[in-house]
Amino acid sequence: MSSFLSVEQSLTGRRWIGPTPEADRLAEAMAQQTRLPLPLARILVARGVTPEESEGFLEPTIRELLPDPRSLRDMEQAAARFLKAVKSGEKIAVFADYDVDGGSSAALLINWLRAMGREATLYIPDRIDEGYGPNVPAMESLGAEHPLIVCVDCGTLSHEPVAAAKPADVVILDHHLGGETLPPALAVVNPNRQDETGELGHLCAASVVFLMLVEANRQLRDEGVQGPPLMTLLDLVALATVADVAPLTGCNRALVRQGLKIMARRERPGLVALSDVARLDRAPAAYHLGFVLGPRINAGGRIGAADLGARLLSTTDPHEAQSIADRLDQLNTERREVENAVREAALTQAEERGLNAPLVWAAGAGWHPGVVGIVAARLKEATNRPSVVIGVDDGIGKGSARSVAGVDIGAAIQRVATEGLLLKGGGHKMAAGLTVEEDKLEPAMARLSELLAKQGAGEIGPRDLRLDGMLMPGAATPQLIEDLDRAGPFGQGAPAPRFAFADMEVVGARRIGESHLRFNFGDGMGGRIEAICFGAFDGPLGPALSQPGAQRFHLAGRLEINTWGGRNKVQLRLEDAAEA
Repeated sequence: MSSFLSVEQSLTGRRWIGPTPEADRLAEAMAQQTRLPLPLARILVARGVTPEESEGFLEPTIRELLPDPRSLRDMEQAAARFLKAVKSGEKIAVFADYDVDGGSSAALLINWLRAMGREATLYIPDRIDEGYGPNVPAMESLGAEHPLIVCVDCGTLSHEPVAAAKPADVVILDHHLGGETLPPALAVVNPNRQDETGELGHLCAASVVFLMLVEANRQLRDEGVQGPPLMTLLDLVALATVADVAPLTGCNRALVRQGLKIMARRERPGLVALSDVARLDRAPAAYHLGFVLGPRINAGGRIGAADLGARLLSTTDPHEAQSIADRLDQLNTERREVENAVREAALTQAEERGLNAPLVWAAGAGWHPGVVGIVAARLKEATNRPSVVIGVDDGIGKGSARSVAGVDIGAAIQRVATEGLLLKGGGHKMAAGLTVEEDKLEPAMARLSELLAKQGAGEIGPRDLRLDGMLMPGAATPQLIEDLDRAGPFGQGAPAPRFAFADMEVVGARRIGESHLRFNFGDGMGGRIEAICFGAFDGPLGPALSQPGAQRFHLAGRLEINTWGGRNKVQLRLEDAAEA
């Protein structure tokens, strides 16, 4: 495959790949047949959408795309036991993970129960003192006081803690990869159980919880009772889906599209307060869920009080919401400082070990377990290799893993755990967690690297940069961006359109903050666009583009609307550049 604009090696070392001649032909045919703008037709063709499917793709509906909850094993039993507790007045405990997906899942249940005139006990374990998922002391304590415990975004591998909850019934609503056997729960609803088809494996935990509420409402309706409205809860499902990096395809796309509309109404006090603290002055897009709101909610579980996120998302009190949002924003600032220190140390260690192995990993004493996942993601992005970062304390290492497309790191870590080299471990294809004894660290990582090599992790070269076409500055209009947004929301599995601007003159380059770059570029014929490149001076883009002189560049990135001072302007979020 030939490179786009003949860019075989960009400033960041990537080859540019554009649409094939066949894709161009199909896009032009679609544009003629559907009367859609050609750039939008290119995006649809790249997504594998046919002209006949284009209308349905551009207007995804919950009604058409939401799966039947009963297609998941144990769903009817889970909903029936949940409703029994609601109707009989039994005390219900919600045990949730400490991330956005867990907090959103807990908030879904709490809000639904509140609409039914009921409350629940919320329990979220401390990341450092208790670790991920149910533990025996917590489940024993909850089981003694609550006839029903609902575990959300956790529990599928928690055999002993679930058994310890007796005499309580335990219902698990999860999406993490299941083992060969299930814990002794009344119901385990999980699209990633080994006896499931895997067709719904892309759902996050909040989506599984939402489906359980759909089933609960169905059972109520069969009894002649109207359940609480569910569509107003989709802002929580959207937030969790994006923040948990679930692919924005199929029903996920419809859930997020509708959830963003609900969020734009500004009716949930917690999200309103957090948006205001984050100075989000426009209707949120998927990007804001993943990179503005999500990190702040996660900050509570990472380095603060684990339950802050769930409390923020479930409160109906604007004053409490504001207080929690302020605290989360402060914690997020602290999280960035901790992350930066760990990231520098981890990258140095990984470079010394070598960045071309099937696995890139680093471990350090005292590294905060709340940021190892973020740092693992940074290593993965920098090296295009599966990455693991581990914080060691008192002889025990707790780490997080992130993977690249086509390499299932969750299954590999689970395999290493079953072989006895890890105390525990598991997760998804793209992300996982692990606990390891310090003296087994080296052999465990060696075995994990060996398993990942069998999946081809060691043969991955530098990432190609895939482009959706070329534009002239004059064609980059607000109307074009509005047209392209019809193919959204964009995120994991559905990347935002990325365009190249060929042979551009860069002017007015200036450094913003510590590492960002802002500049203007044009084609010399009157068209000019402002661009921003985040983290430009952390790599080669900043120094190259800020050099004075007449050098011209091919530029590549994503178009967006920048709202400032009440005015909307087209802006390029630069991702790469090459000398013209």
